[in-house]
Amino acid sequence: QVQLVESGGGLVQTGDSLRLSCAASGRSFSNYAMAWFRQPPGMEREYVANINWSGYSSNHAVPVRGRFTISRDNAKKMVYLDMNNLKPEDTGVYYCAAKAYRGSDTLREVENFDYWGQGTQVTVSS
Repeated sequence: QVQLVESGGGLVQTGDSLRLSCAASGRSFSNYAMAWFRQPPGMEREYVANINWSGYSSNHAVPVRGRFTISRDNAKKMVYLDMNNLKPEDTGVYYCAAKAYRGSDTLREVENFDYWGQGTQVTVSS
């Protein structure tokens, strides 16, 4: 089992950058595929990016591709989301998610993940 705590959100302006962090506790962090999701106001939770257990494979949703980068440090049990050139449509609560998985499938659905953090708010003003 793993516990997740996100941090790094805040209020920024269009074009600014932020780094979100997700701290994991528990055993065998390197056995987990990790992901970031976000939930815009009044909308469903949506996929942002994922990274496999080793960190050598990642995937980013089309709306953030080229602006956001997911990474992980297994020694520190951390996952990061570097967000550049932020836009108002990036506003939402950002969640870190985990699944014990070492396969090669790209996991993009909310139901693929078993563990979730409490979320961190990102607000981008125009």
